[in-house]
Amino acid sequence: MHVIVVYDTAAERNPRILRTCRKYLHHVQRSVFEGQLTEAQLRRFQMAVEDLLDLSYDQVLVYTFPPGTTPHRHEWGATKPTPTTIL
Repeated sequence: MHVIVVYDTAAERNPRILRTCRKYLHHVQRSVFEGQLTEAQLRRFQMAVEDLLDLSYDQVLVYTFPPGTTPHRHEWGATKPTPTTIL
């Protein structure tokens, strides 16, 4: 499934969240990641991220698109190179 992740965490936790997200997804913009994950990968990713969060302050938004659907990304402004495959 296609996954988009957006996070907002305290500055001291940003580096750890960033590293964890990069293990699973493509870094497309500051605290935004996207890519393809299986259900099992998404569960492992969720557990890894939740272990790092302060649930009273941090927030992570995960948008999932079921297989067979095609999300469309529209870019305005400066474009960045297309990410390469991870995993």
